[in-house]
Amino acid sequence: MIVEEFLNDNKLVRHYSDTGMMLLQKETGILYIDAVDVVPCRYTYEETDELAENN
Repeated sequence: MIVEEFLNDNKLVRHYSDTGMMLLQKETGILYIDAVDVVPCRYTYEETDELAENN
């Protein structure tokens, strides 16, 4: 499942997998271990079947 964590007085949002999987940014096709975006976030993510390298 993708977790959203708000940072910097809710100005940023961090997305990451609670099971250590890579995230796919749907709009660009780029893979991330975790992604930080400005709120409101214009990107969407989905969890992949690929294990993140640092886990």
